[in-house]
Amino acid sequence: MHTRTGFAFALAVLSASPALADTCASHYESSGVPLVTGVTYKTWMIFPSVNPNAAFDKVSRAVLAEGFVDVNVEKKLGTLTAQQETSGSGRPQTLRVVVRKNDKGSRVDVVFIVQQGQVAPNMSKNLCRIANAVGE
Repeated sequence: MHTRTGFAFALAVLSASPALADTCASHYESSGVPLVTGVTYKTWMIFPSVNPNAAFDKVSRAVLAEGFVDVNVEKKLGTLTAQQETSGSGRPQTLRVVVRKNDKGSRVDVVFIVQQGQVAPNMSKNLCRIANAVGE
């Protein structure tokens, strides 16, 4: 009897694991064809116990720490837009972050857009570093 109960409990925990493993990287996606078209990279995270104002402050600091320039902050709207030019072409890459209320917490959406002819490696890791700053 105890073996069956233990097995059922273990099975229930294992089947719940994907919901527990809800990570930034699991929400990551990109659209576009590198070098041929512009590419949009995006991800999102929900922080159930972080209010939107605190989340916005943390994500703003994370963006500044990443070295973005021309940072435009609209705290009332929960939006942040920033530019980065790393290719030497003079054509900027755009970061957009939106923080909004989600139940008692916050949802953070991070989008990075590169223009045609540009590439941006490691974007899942880079975008998640910004989004996950809210939980730190």
